[in-house]
Amino acid sequence: MRIVKDQLGREISLTNSPKRIISLVPSQTELLCSLALENELIGITKFCIHPYHLKSTKTIVGGTKKVDFEKIKELNPDFILCNKEENSYDFLPELEKIAPTYFSDVTTIQDSIDLILNLGIIFNRRTESKNLVEKISFKLTDFKQFIKNQPQRKVAYFIWAKPWMVAGNNTYINELLKLNKFENVYANMDRYPKIEIDKIRYDGDPEVIILSSEPFPFKDEHAMQIANFTNRAITVFGDGEFFSWHGSRLLLAFDYFKKLHKKLESHF
Repeated sequence: MRIVKDQLGREISLTNSPKRIISLVPSQTELLCSLALENELIGITKFCIHPYHLKSTKTIVGGTKKVDFEKIKELNPDFILCNKEENSYDFLPELEKIAPTYFSDVTTIQDSIDLILNLGIIFNRRTESKNLVEKISFKLTDFKQFIKNQPQRKVAYFIWAKPWMVAGNNTYINELLKLNKFENVYANMDRYPKIEIDKIRYDGDPEVIILSSEPFPFKDEHAMQIANFTNRAITVFGDGEFFSWHGSRLLLAFDYFKKLHKKLESHF
């Protein structure tokens, strides 16, 4: 018997290294595969789209906000992986009746790195997790060198329309915005506040509007509606996975951010 702690500080008892894992978080499903745990992964959500083939080889146990507890129980897992941001804490009592349940809590890149290393220990993938962290650290160092020469720009990062919602402070998205030298005009508001787009100039007058590809499918009509209330802000459709997925997605994120900055350069 060994005791491990999740990122909420909860103690979890494990008898052996888990061999039947259910992941209720898309980014962490991708991370498990990056840690050579695809064979141990038995259940995923309908939003777990990377790697793509998992949807046809693993059992779908629901979404991130609503899961099928009976289906999870039938799979007889020995470990369930959740996330404070993605999943409801109300899941915990039911999930704990089935198997040890780990909640991650990621709002910074360091949190993401800590998660990778923690899972490497729990699943006996120390070498894989350390190698992944080294690659991410190398990419991060390179990106920090790149971003030094980029100007700071005021931005608003939208995640939903009608009601209009943006990413605020105390979010992983906001941390990556800061890394990109994007000054979030809604950083004075917590989490994912609702805003009134007709007041966007008074809220901070952003130079750049980022419309995330998830969780809401923004279209040109939404961009035009927001643009009507800005002072000639540039609108870009951003890939939400690179701004909101933690774990191994970071390996690709920094190259995406470089391309985004070069795209913005052509507009200013």
